[in-house]
Amino acid sequence: MWRWCGGAISRRAKILVMDEPSSHLDPWARRRLIELLGTFDHSKIIATHDLDLVLDLCPRTIVMCGGRIVADGKTEEIFGDDALLHKCHLEKPLSWKTAKTGSGTET
Repeated sequence: MWRWCGGAISRRAKILVMDEPSSHLDPWARRRLIELLGTFDHSKIIATHDLDLVLDLCPRTIVMCGGRIVADGKTEEIFGDDALLHKCHLEKPLSWKTAKTGSGTET
């Protein structure tokens, strides 16, 4: 994973395209990936089900459902649309759920 990130930087890529970049990463590596991607100035296209990663890195989100684009807008607005999330079988990011319920652990 770190090799392809370094390769993108060294080639001065303007757009970084990733498919499920946090898949199969342990928590430490996932946090490191998010930190690293947050330092990139490039445009990022990320296909993922990791909605907390999206919340951390993506000011804009495009939601696809059934092979079609069903929403395109500010990430926080999309995650606040309960009807859309339900229709697309998505859930709010875990960090939003724990912040609103007060459950979860402090790190």
